[in-house]
Amino acid sequence: MGAHLARRYLGEAETEPDPLQLPTFPAELGLPDRPPRVMVATAQQLAEGRVPLEQRDFCAHHLLRLLRCQRDAFPVPWRCHHLRHAWDACQHHDYVMRMKEFERERRLLQRQKRIRQREVAAAASE
Repeated sequence: MGAHLARRYLGEAETEPDPLQLPTFPAELGLPDRPPRVMVATAQQLAEGRVPLEQRDFCAHHLLRLLRCQRDAFPVPWRCHHLRHAWDACQHHDYVMRMKEFERERRLLQRQKRIRQREVAAAASE
């Protein structure tokens, strides 16, 4: 953890994407068949379900079901185990997708830098 920070501050900062910013390259560049991600739960459903703002992500629809189950089956917490597993699996999948997107952005920045270096070398040799 933190390897991107070490590369950003100690290595080549221009080829290391900022993890707090949105991707700069088009989504279909590098992964042409990837479907766009969509939110399943609406903002109104999340507000009515009292989902905290930091948990309103692409897995919020699983969290809504889990919170409803925990409320309905209060004294018996193991009844909602399958919903907890579905939410955890979705969170893990979301994390993996974000890391893949970060790595794609990093590799595209490196590719862009290599192309620029080739163009400069070709212009200098002419």
